[in-house]
Amino acid sequence: MSSLEKINLENVPEHVAIIMDGNGRWARQQGHERLFGHNYGVESVREALRAAQNTGVKYLTLYAFSTENWNRPKEEVDGLMDLLVTTITNEVDELDSNNVRIQTIGDSTGLPEGCRYALMSAIERTKDNTGVTLILALNYSSRWEILNATKEIAGEIARGELSPDDITSDVFEKHLTTRSIPDPELMIRTSGEHRVSNFLLWQIAYSEFHFTEVLWPDFKEEDLYKAILDFQSRERRFGMVSEQLNK
Repeated sequence: MSSLEKINLENVPEHVAIIMDGNGRWARQQGHERLFGHNYGVESVREALRAAQNTGVKYLTLYAFSTENWNRPKEEVDGLMDLLVTTITNEVDELDSNNVRIQTIGDSTGLPEGCRYALMSAIERTKDNTGVTLILALNYSSRWEILNATKEIAGEIARGELSPDDITSDVFEKHLTTRSIPDPELMIRTSGEHRVSNFLLWQIAYSEFHFTEVLWPDFKEEDLYKAILDFQSRERRFGMVSEQLNK
């Protein structure tokens, strides 16, 4: 029996977020530069998306480029931006035909013009699709997101549009880039690292974490199925005790 057949399709996480790590190490193992790994990682995106479609996951968020990634060597950054443009342009027809909706989180204004144009075009092209929503975290930083939300709320208070007593979790979340997206129930990180790297810090408060030694270019459908099975083995209590959940 395959891992897919073992999954309880009535208990699949609505939103899965993935930190795609290990491209550089994978490339070095093959005797190539880091960009070689990034290129091969595109196929793993396809694998993860197919697995999401097969299991009924509604939202799939991929940490594609963080604000900290600008500190990498210029050659790698330029190559990543070119790869993003090429991949989005080449994949949008198939994504659209498969009813996939594309969204983005992060500061898209900081992306190169060509990347931003390809991204916005794909978002517009797929905006009415009703299948899996593929969310690309680009030029994203959770600290940036939280600070930006705080500034927006402070501005509303200064203009008399909001009182400090009116600030609730719901109000705060409406100022996040994920305001139209449910919090991830499952967070996956590849390559054996055990940290969240400034990703969705507010949103993962009650997420289940799944860490795998698999490097991202080796990540296949089966790996996502195993992560979902791991998720289904957990008891999600949200601060309660088991007896309360089993009443």
